[in-house]
Amino acid sequence: MTAPKIYGWCPGALRPMVSGDGLVVRIRAPLGRLKPDQTAGIAALSLRHGNGLIDLSARANLQLRGIQKAEYAPLINGLKRLGLIDADIRRESRRNLMIAPFWRRQDDTYRVARSLAQALARPDAPDLPGKFGFAVDCGPAPVLCASPADIRIERAATGLICRADGMEMGLQTDAGSAAQVALDLADWFLKTGGARAGRGRMAQHLATTALPKRHDIPRLAAATPPGPGVGTHGALVALEFGQIHAQTLAALAPLGPIRLTPWRMLLLEQAHRLPAHPQLITHPHDPRLSISVCTGAPGCKQSLSETRALARKLAGVLPRYASRPVHISGCAKGCAHPQPCAVTLTATGPDRFDLIRNGRAADAPARTGLHPHDILNGEL
Repeated sequence: MTAPKIYGWCPGALRPMVSGDGLVVRIRAPLGRLKPDQTAGIAALSLRHGNGLIDLSARANLQLRGIQKAEYAPLINGLKRLGLIDADIRRESRRNLMIAPFWRRQDDTYRVARSLAQALARPDAPDLPGKFGFAVDCGPAPVLCASPADIRIERAATGLICRADGMEMGLQTDAGSAAQVALDLADWFLKTGGARAGRGRMAQHLATTALPKRHDIPRLAAATPPGPGVGTHGALVALEFGQIHAQTLAALAPLGPIRLTPWRMLLLEQAHRLPAHPQLITHPHDPRLSISVCTGAPGCKQSLSETRALARKLAGVLPRYASRPVHISGCAKGCAHPQPCAVTLTATGPDRFDLIRNGRAADAPARTGLHPHDILNGEL
């Protein structure tokens, strides 16, 4: 089995990534929110310049797929007209910012996120590794704890804290100073060798390096992210395996602004009921919500097998396994679910998978060489 290629950075709009179906162009929506004209515009651009498939990433960004090289320039021009393109690649790469979607204007999440986005756009902002990111999660209880981020700004009983990923506690701060405290922590990460060869993550760095100050303020207990349904902030709808067709996205545009979440769900701000659309998941117990799956072959060059058809078939039989979380990965990178999972199926060749229990895609398997027929008819 050939080892997958590790890029060490995430795609952007100005720095797309080559995949099996063309270029992947990632859109980092300001404050994780799209206005109706932006939603409709993205859908139209995806159909015009790509293959009409749009991914919602684990960092709450949209990824347009199937963009051919000749279509890239007109796509970027279209995104510029929608106000979705940064001034340059460096600013785009630094603006790796994930925001808890349940904010209200002028609350702490909104204020901190705006301040941090502005600070990261300054010329003197730290040049961090491509996968290094921030999470702004200042609601009544943190909801992004399971989502990937290196520096987190969260709620504590005494106000706000800035917490380094990998630490249980954080440094006291407030909405007015949180952005600068986060940047100071990012500077410390760089100055103490956290980004050797341009790569590195905070939790890995803290395994060998102590923080310069006492981070001793506990965050409030984390909340479980909600499932699909209607709440005080609007209607949450889930996407099958984190992907939506452009035509479906276009159908949502007239409903109002959309907020992107890292949970494979869209928050429809002004919706008071769930839209009826066959490609959207609106039931919180739908078995597809228990499965994480990557693009797979042929859309991803790294993938050794098709993955999504297997995921759909597995969803049909998953209830007999009590809907245990399952991760299907086309290679050992495990992009769709970097954390350990109850059951992980890692492709080792066309229609061949290793089964890992309570581990990651690259961990030692409990069983090897499984065919999809074995998986669908055997015991996970």
